[in-house]
Amino acid sequence: MSHDENNESRRRFLKLAAGTTAAAAVLGGALPRLARAADLPHVSDADQTAKALGYVEDASKTTDPKHKAGDSCANCQFYSGGATGYGPCALFPGKAVSAKGWCVSHSPKA
Repeated sequence: MSHDENNESRRRFLKLAAGTTAAAAVLGGALPRLARAADLPHVSDADQTAKALGYVEDASKTTDPKHKAGDSCANCQFYSGGATGYGPCALFPGKAVSAKGWCVSHSPKA
């Protein structure tokens, strides 16, 4: 193999390695986050933070006077899940709340 062929082969290898590393970094950063969000345990009524914030799994069932019609976790700035089901909430790290839920810290998305 000539010197030029060695250099060309080395360049191809380095490009492939760089592309593979970049793809792994992108996918490695995104996929675990998505998988973790789906696997989060749901906040329970017995959760101390839930009690302190008056969290209810169904906003229509709250009797808290701070609740405004239409307010729910789905339209709160702290919630990062979808419009239905369960998703992560910054106020409940490591747990998922119901999109239909509500708590006294509700803050409408901008």
